[in-house]
Amino acid sequence: MQLLVINPNTSAEVTRALQQQVQTQLEALASARPFTLHAVTARLGARYIASETSYALAAHGALDAYALHEQQAGAPDAVLLGCFGDPGVWALRELSRRPVVGLAEAALREAAALGPFAIVTGGTAWSPMLHRLALTLALPAPLLRVLTVAPSGSELAAQPDAARILLRQACDEAAQDPRIRAIVLGGAALGGWAAALGAGLRVPLIDSVAAGARALWAFAAAPWPPMTTGSAATPGWQGLAQPLQQHLESQSSSNSA
Repeated sequence: MQLLVINPNTSAEVTRALQQQVQTQLEALASARPFTLHAVTARLGARYIASETSYALAAHGALDAYALHEQQAGAPDAVLLGCFGDPGVWALRELSRRPVVGLAEAALREAAALGPFAIVTGGTAWSPMLHRLALTLALPAPLLRVLTVAPSGSELAAQPDAARILLRQACDEAAQDPRIRAIVLGGAALGGWAAALGAGLRVPLIDSVAAGARALWAFAAAPWPPMTTGSAATPGWQGLAQPLQQHLESQSSSNSA
């Protein structure tokens, strides 16, 4: 089984951390079923996604990264979009015609299954973006709060001792709300941190990278619910990188044949 992680920011360090964390999670789930995990980094966009503009460009970066990977290595069985915010996830489902899950959707669905929940993450611009995303997912329980700390995820990872203090304070604040039944620790660069940060917390602290790995494995093994959409066939593409433009033009040609 061929699995793919796409990091839609341009930080190779984040990609390596994602691959390591996802690989560890998948090895615990895989039993005797063999798999190969590939991880790719966007060739365009921001080093870390922390604004509406960088989010929009990250969607393009994710599509470009997927098309290049498929051209070089073939189509994977399932894809994990490694950004807590899922930029371009629906377009990537359409383009790839493969099961695709994002870190945020995976983690938010796990949290909402437990009841009303909160998110703790880095980067103040993420709060309205994540509230908006949660509204689109028709979750069984609501997102009540998004608590952000000022440093972005990459800045937190660069200063882990100080970051853990800030993040634990935010988790404690969220847990004080008696309505909250779970907290999501969101961020591609924060994978593996939830175990320590959640010690002694009143409610479960869900690691978004671990949740993404679990969803990736579930969809690859038995895709449900369906993660694909229709064709991305649209004529007249211009100015895109060759692998992406070729992929899109091929879909347009097959749709019109």
